[in-house]
Amino acid sequence: MTLQRNDQRVLDYAPCRYGKTRVDFRGPRKTLRGRYVAFLGGTETYGKFIKTPYPQLVERKIGLPCVNFGLMNAGLDVFLNESEVLSFAANAEATVIQILGAQNISNRLYRVHPRRNDRFLQPSALMQSIFHDVDFSEYNFTRHMLQGVSHQAVERFSFVREELRSAWSARMRSLLDHIPGQKVLLWFADHPPPTRLPKRSLGRDPLFVDSGMIDALRPFVSGVIQIRLSEQARRAGTQGMVFRDLDRQVAEQMLGPQAHEEAALKLSQHLETILSGSSNREPRFVRRKNRVPNERMPAHKTKKGPH
Repeated sequence: MTLQRNDQRVLDYAPCRYGKTRVDFRGPRKTLRGRYVAFLGGTETYGKFIKTPYPQLVERKIGLPCVNFGLMNAGLDVFLNESEVLSFAANAEATVIQILGAQNISNRLYRVHPRRNDRFLQPSALMQSIFHDVDFSEYNFTRHMLQGVSHQAVERFSFVREELRSAWSARMRSLLDHIPGQKVLLWFADHPPPTRLPKRSLGRDPLFVDSGMIDALRPFVSGVIQIRLSEQARRAGTQGMVFRDLDRQVAEQMLGPQAHEEAALKLSQHLETILSGSSNREPRFVRRKNRVPNERMPAHKTKKGPH
């Protein structure tokens, strides 16, 4: 286990931006000329506390530049709001998309920050009418808000969960539609996709996403890669991670370098297969409008929530 004292240097993520993007990605910065593979994802793709995250390991294995567009605590909205990122992904030989939770997207019940998707901005009138007994002013983050709502209104929370699942499915389809090339979905967690979600708790990350939702996306991608961690990776804990003492509790909840190695191996094998016939393809560059499709409908046209 690697612990950093508070007076020591922490891991340098070499943050960088591409084009006119408004968010900082994990470096080192890559050139976007020629052939490359794009990686979209959240904290795991970014590689928090990890010296060499799996996109960089894949690059070493397949011999093509791998551009890390992972962002800490990202939801799907940040990628749909950054039109240049969609263009870069569209121009890639292949794009690996980490399966993210459904909590960090704007929906009919609440809005999140367009770039920092884990930030809860405000509830909608519909949310306030269903949860009239909840004080939303005390919440700044989506997970904290959802935990509070689920504890205060167990029966009514099922409506929130289904709304988020529906919004996630629509948003994923939109993201996939914006990327015309080869696309790979990645389930990167210490457990398989659930077949059934818990009713009285939020569940495990990626929140509210089950195997049926993933199966519905299979026709639109070239593959779905599920990382089944070895027992060694499960037991490794924080071994090889770089963090300060005060970050230890957070680090213990995350996947370590061994898990990233195993993800890179499985991903590189799949990417080598799908890329073997695309080496002579001319690069494409597609620009999309900078917007998130609005799945919201007027309240009188939507299904009614619980009374």
